[in-house]
Order: sequence, then C-alpha cells, then structure tokens
Amino acid sequence: MLAINMDDVINVLNSCKPYLIALGVVLALAIVVTVACMKLKKPVKKLVRKEAWIAFLLAVVVIVNLICFIPMSSMISLAMGNGTITDETSDESTALVQEIAEEGIVLLKNDGTLPLAADSNLNVFGWASTNPCYGGTGSGALSDAYPTVSLLQGLEDAGFNLNTELSDFYTAYRADRPEVGMWAQDWTLPEPTADSYTDEMMANAKEFSDTAMVVITLVGGEGADLPTDVSKVTYTDNSTEYKDFEAGEHYLQLDRTERDMLDLVCSNFDNVIVVYNGANAMELGFINEYSQIKSAIWCPGTGQSGFEALGEIVAGTVNPSGKTSDTFVADLTATPTWNNFGYFKYDNMDEYAYTSNNFKTGEEETALPSFVNYVDGIYVGYRFYETAAAEGLINYDDTVVYPFGYGLSYTTFTQEMGAISEDNGTISFDVTVTNTGDVAGKDVVEVYYNPPYTNGGIEKASANLIQFEKTEVLQPGDSQTITVSFDAEDMASYDTYGAGCYVLEAGDYQISINSDSHNVIDSQTYTVASTVTYDESNPRSTDETAAVNEFAYAEGDVTYLSRADGFANYADATAAPASMSMSDEAKATFLNNSNYNPEDYNNDSDEMPTTGAKNGIKLADLRGVDYDDAQWDSLLDELTISDMDTMIAIGGYQTSAASSVGKIMTVDCDGPASINNNFTGIGSVGFPSAVMIASTWNKNLALKFGESIGKMADEMEVSGWYAPAMNTHRSAFAGRNFEYYSEDGVLSGYMATNAILGAEEYGVYAYMKHFALNDQETNRTEMLCTWANEQSIREIYLKPFEMSVKEGGAKAVMSSFNYIGTQWAGGTSALCNTVLRDEWGFRGFVLTDYFGVYGYMDSDMGIRGGTDCMLVAYDTETNHVTDTTSATGVLAMRQACKNIMYTVVNSRAYDPENLTEGLMNWQIMAIVIDVIFAALIIFLEVLAIKGFKKEWAAEPIAAVKAAEAQTEEKKEE
Repeated sequence: MLAINMDDVINVLNSCKPYLIALGVVLALAIVVTVACMKLKKPVKKLVRKEAWIAFLLAVVVIVNLICFIPMSSMISLAMGNGTITDETSDESTALVQEIAEEGIVLLKNDGTLPLAADSNLNVFGWASTNPCYGGTGSGALSDAYPTVSLLQGLEDAGFNLNTELSDFYTAYRADRPEVGMWAQDWTLPEPTADSYTDEMMANAKEFSDTAMVVITLVGGEGADLPTDVSKVTYTDNSTEYKDFEAGEHYLQLDRTERDMLDLVCSNFDNVIVVYNGANAMELGFINEYSQIKSAIWCPGTGQSGFEALGEIVAGTVNPSGKTSDTFVADLTATPTWNNFGYFKYDNMDEYAYTSNNFKTGEEETALPSFVNYVDGIYVGYRFYETAAAEGLINYDDTVVYPFGYGLSYTTFTQEMGAISEDNGTISFDVTVTNTGDVAGKDVVEVYYNPPYTNGGIEKASANLIQFEKTEVLQPGDSQTITVSFDAEDMASYDTYGAGCYVLEAGDYQISINSDSHNVIDSQTYTVASTVTYDESNPRSTDETAAVNEFAYAEGDVTYLSRADGFANYADATAAPASMSMSDEAKATFLNNSNYNPEDYNNDSDEMPTTGAKNGIKLADLRGVDYDDAQWDSLLDELTISDMDTMIAIGGYQTSAASSVGKIMTVDCDGPASINNNFTGIGSVGFPSAVMIASTWNKNLALKFGESIGKMADEMEVSGWYAPAMNTHRSAFAGRNFEYYSEDGVLSGYMATNAILGAEEYGVYAYMKHFALNDQETNRTEMLCTWANEQSIREIYLKPFEMSVKEGGAKAVMSSFNYIGTQWAGGTSALCNTVLRDEWGFRGFVLTDYFGVYGYMDSDMGIRGGTDCMLVAYDTETNHVTDTTSATGVLAMRQACKNIMYTVVNSRAYDPENLTEGLMNWQIMAIVIDVIFAALIIFLEVLAIKGFKKEWAAEPIAAVKAAEAQTEEKKEE
C-alpha cells in the first residue's frame, strides 16, 4: 500500500497555520488580561479572568470548527470512511491472484528437466529466493494487511523439500531487501560471494539433490528508473575485493557476484533451473551460455499468493501457458532507445526554473526544464527487431534472446488457419487449435499483419499484433476452434507528412498466426484494391471525428528512425542528443506557471453562463440521462462559483461535494495492483504486476481482475480506482514497467479495456492512466518535454488509451506529469479535448496526476486544456481557479464540473442502495459536540455571572466587617 505522503501532511498543517496563529493570539490575550487585572477589585478581577478563559474556550471551539470544516474537511472525510472487504471476497481475490500467476508465468527454456517430481528435493540458490519481488513500489505497492506467500513457501506448498541450509545461509547474510522507494533508492543486490559457500555446504547440497534452482530478482518502482550506470547510484558491493558493476554497466545485466554464483552452481550441478523474478526485460543471454541450465522461467511480480503458481508449474500440476509481453534482447545498450532515455536537462531555460524544498532533506532545490526524444518513432520493441531483421540491419538470432509473444508448454499444439472472409469491413477467420501432446494445457492464438511498405513512404513495421485469443484447457487430442475478427481499418497507418490522417494503402497485407512475433505458423493475404484515406470526409468507423494532425508542435528538432533504405539513418537517429538547448521557436511556446496567465487566453465572444439558479434539479435526477441532454444545462445553471472551484480544486482521492446541486462526495483510491485507501488503512489483496497479467494473454482473466477490484471497491464504499496504468515499455529500464502491461499497445489495450469493463460492472469508474507519453520516471515532475512524432504518438503511445475509451467505455482519465512538446500534458487541449473527446467520443472527466504544482501544474491551464480536476486534498498555490470572473473562465469551470458529475452520477455512488445525501457522520458528530460545548460555555458564563453578582453584593458587607475588625483590633491594643 502507498503510505500517506508526509509532504501532504506538512502542507495540510501549513494550511492550518493562520488558524493556529489566531488561536495563539487569543491565548496570549487571555494571559495578558489575566495578569493585567491584578489590581482590580476581587469580584471584578475574578469575573474578568473567568470571562477571558471562557472567551478562549469559545475561540478554541470556533477555530477547531473552522479548521475541521475548511482546510481539514476533505482529509477528515476521507479518514472517516468505514467500508470493509468481506473475508469471502478476499478469499475469492486471493484465488484469482494465483490463477493469474498460473497463466502469466512464462516457461522460457526446457529440455525436459521440468516438471520435477513434486515430492523431490530441491536446492534453491540465490539470496533473492528469500526476498523475491511481489510487485513494485509507489502507487503499485501491495497492502501489508494480508499474508504473502513467499517463493520458497510456494515451492514447499507444491510438495518440494528444500535445502534449508541454503535459505538459512541467505537469511543470515541479510534479512531484508534494500529499499527502492519513491523517496530514496538503494539499488544494492545482496548476494553472498562465491567464496563464502563452503565446500561442506556445496557437498551437502549435491548430496541433498542433483537439481539446483537459481533465483535472480530485480525490483523497480515509482519515482526512479532502473540505473543505466550503476556506478552513479547508491549501491553497496557484496565484496571489498571487486565491484559488482564496473563503471558504465547497467542494472539489467548479471552483476559479478551473481555471475560467480551461477558459475559455482553450474560447476556443481548438471540440472540447473533459472528463475528470473522481475518485471523489466533483463538481458537473459547468459541462460544459453551454460549447458547446465536446462530450464528457465520468467516470473514477474506475483502479488500476494502468486508464488503458489510457481510451485505448481515446477511440479507440473499446472501447465505453463504464459507468453512474453516484451522482447528480451541480448544487449540493451544496443537498443534504439539506449541513448535517448533518462536524464537530459536543457541548458538555456534558466528563466523557467522552479524552486522548492526537498521532501527528505528540506533543502532548497531548483528544477529546470528537461527533455526526452522518442527517436525510435513507431519502431518500439518487437516492431523494431522484426522490421530490422527483415531489412537486414540486424542478425535476429544474435540480437533477440526471446521474442515478444514467446512461451513454452509441457505439451505441444498445432494451429490451423481457416480462410479469410470480410463482411462490412470486418475481417474474420477461424483458427483450430489442437493439443497434440500428452498433457492438458492452454495455447494462445496470436494474429499479426505485415502491411505493404514503400521505401521512403509511410513508416510501417513488418510485424504488428492485431488480435489474440486464448484457448480453454485442452485435453490431449482435443481441439478448439476460435473465430478471430478485426476491422480492416485497424491495419491503417498514420500518414503524418502526407494525408495528415490514417491511410489504408493499397496492396497486399499478410495476415498470419504466429507462435510469437518472429515465427509464423501460417498466413494468408488480404488485398486492398485501392488506398482508403480516413480524412474529415471519411473518418474511421470508430471515430466521432476524423483523426488528423494535432501534434506537429511535439515533433521538435529531432531526427526520427526511418525504415527507408534499410534503416539508413539508424546511427544518426539513435545517437545521443547533440544539443541540450531548446530551439528559440519551441521556447516561444513553452509554458509553466511563471508565464501562464489565463486572461491571455480569454475569448471576448464567450457569454457568461448562469450561476446559482434555483431550478429545483438535483444531480441524482440526472442518473442515466444522456450527456448531451438539455437537463444538464438546467443543473449546471444551479452551480455556484464556490462549489465549482471546490469540485475542481479538491480532487485528491475524492470528488468533492457541491451543495448547490446536491452532489455528494465520493472516494477514489490507488493503485494498479490493488485498491487501497491510504486514509482509513483499508486495502485489498495485492494482485500480480500488470506485466504478469499481460503475460497471461487472457482477456477473460483481465476482466475477472477488474471485476474483483470493482467488487472490493464497492464493499469499501469506494467509487473510483486509480488504474489501470497502460503506458508503454519504451525502455526496459523504466522504473514503472511493472505497473504497465507491455511494449505493445494492442496487448496493453485489451488488458486495460477488460479491467475497466470489469470494474464498471460494480459501478466503479476506472481511471485509465497516465495520459499520455509518461514512459519514464526520470525528471517526470521537472517539466519533462517529451518530443515525439504524430505517427508514433497515435499508433504506439495512445493505442491502449484509445481502445480503453472505444471498447472499454472508460469514464475517467488520469493525465500525466510530463509535457508533450512544450505543453504540460494535463493542459494540452489537443490531447485532452480534441483527441480524447472529439475523436474518440470520451464522456467523463480527466484528473491530474498528483498535484504537486512543480512549477507548471495550474488549474486554470488544466480546465481550459481538458483536465477537470486536481489530484490534491488541500489548498496549494495553483489548484484553485484564479479566473472566476471572465466568461471563458467560468465556462471552463462549468464544463469541468459537468464532466466530473456525469461520471459520478452514473457510478455506484448514486446507485439508490448506496446513495446517502446530507451531512456526513463526522459532521453530525461535530455539530453534536458543538452543541455540548455551547451548552458548557453558556453554563460557565452563567456560573461566572452568578458568582460575580454574589461576590459583588457581598462586597459592602465584607468591607464593613473588615472595618469593624480593624476597630476591634485597635481597641484591644
């Protein structure tokens, strides 16, 4: 679970400062009055002092109320949630976690060693075997409220007897995994040196079993990318005699201690199984360097019970059916992205610097605009490797270790492709899958197309996944016929520099069924007789308006990789940036909070809308009403400026209430692998990483995952889920790859679409995120200018989002931290209005990513650019709308609130069974307490006045008696 951000707590306390200062002033006045009245007559003095402290008590009550109902209101509301998850639902989810892992673990290599006899002895080497990876860090972290099945427990539960001398050895070496977190990262990979294994230990191991499993684990997370040069990050070597990584070596290769351990194991055992436990596509060429390594398994983060599946697969009680969701290459330094991923700071943007205090150290820091060039264009992942091999640029077998879509089974299958047919633009054919082996199992039908390419024409990859389906469990000899269908227009390419829209060029399209991206099982040809141009007069069937050029400004001064002449420009295009300066042309369009003024963008022709009307309509009345129905205008006319501003400004883990239209507050929660309420501490079972889900290649499992999240959210009284995340694995080093599905947009799109549909069944709106081009963590909040050409933006990076809207019916979006070109993504109208709403037909609202300001996040810019709500639960310097007087500004506020309310009223929150209007429980409790304190203050006031009157009335008598007493004393003298 993602812990509450202490930065949020500090900011909330800062927002309370004025009230606390006022309380301090009242306290000081009470003390001053108490001291100053020393010389007054006793009754008056006592009354003044009592009144001073009664006034202080009244001030305490008033100020506490002000704090609770103004700066702390949303935080208290979030913390007072009382929904819980039933044991039955948690048990169902835990079983689903295991099911996903059973189908998502990928068998990479097997010469017959696997499966092992379930009751056999097994040596498990590698420190990571005692501290494996379950998921990731940040918003994708797991809840600690549920038991977690460890890797070793999963093997033991499958019936294996494990060498405890080894596991005890590793635990004694180090008990905990170094933290790779959002706020700090220790990238150390603990591993005992080879010479620390005694001869006796190795002899015992060989006597215990002739089989060894070696576990290698790599962990990533939100906030930092994996190091491309480990010598430049925090890392403690395992030996004082050598370095695990030499300067320039990266995190996704074997380090020296791991290599030495592997050498040791392979020199002592002939049957070695390697398990790679991690979401990032590591360099796995070493698997084929050792003849002793007979089998290899890829096991990404398993969630809380997924390691049970690893044991089942090793034992053979489950037949592996997972397929790789990324390409595994031999040398990551030779990829097209290597020189253009990570840290690049502009050297001529000092005037846009933003100064803030470091969360950990408190020291002042200055952020300058940064950039990243998506030089690879559309040639991302397998699209590059397959096309580069076809063009003769690379030797495929030397370059690629395991292709995209690759995975082995304990049985064998055949696939037979039926004849292609077309009906009204939809291409269909049957694929008959037969289990020809002797073990029951599942197989995946992968469908690719290879479009006609003209040298120097529209960029096209030679292999493009377009559809896939997974079989049921097939018994030996059984067959299943799967009907595959897709639209011909889905094979169109985006012609940035020609037609400026999608084009389905004339020619022959090879449609194939593959065992992976590289190996074709069978294929047929589909011929397009004449070119089809999907321009304004002929949009694609799924577009409300034609997709035409919108992102020319984001191309920048970048050379993009081209297939022309066999990738002739490869060296130039993939070289590191030659300049660290932004061009004058681009600089003239750069916006952040230092130079953005909403009044500069007002439209004089806009007319001020009605606000605060009394039309007698409540939001609940519009449940199920069409987005374009005129009733919405009547409701929107009732909104007050204050309610609109609050709804826009305070959207962190909630949507705010609006009394003017009867809108209730709703609760939203993180994160991609679970549903966790950071304020109440209630959270769900943690699911496997998105990479594991994608590796199942099973749409139905993705749907069941979404349904499980939706059901748990409903029980938690949560209406919004900050997921699924569907950014692209552009680089294997991206820290958040565990949270994103794949390098391929179609695979990602189908997984995300089904997760959204599943959550929607329970009325939970899923926020597809991070929209868009948020494909690295480095500099993500430091005005990261992402430069990409229009074709790659549309075909690669927007693809899963497009599918999630068109096929998944997404109703909520989380925008991203980064810029697209020189514009913050959340304030980019071309992205959040034109593409998302006008082209795709999205009806719903867009929320920012965490609204930390960062020198560029601004609510005025956001609502005018298509973002409706700010992800923050307290006041910041820019989350409130500043232009509330111009027609343009108020119209933007009105539109943003409509988008928010449309999603909310059609969610579980407004289901009649869930709808609770009026004051929240804590507000009622506060009123009750106020009444009690009011009565107490009145009671104290009455006592004070009565006491004063009594003492004042007694004062003359007391004076006479005192005088008489003095007279008597004198007489006696």
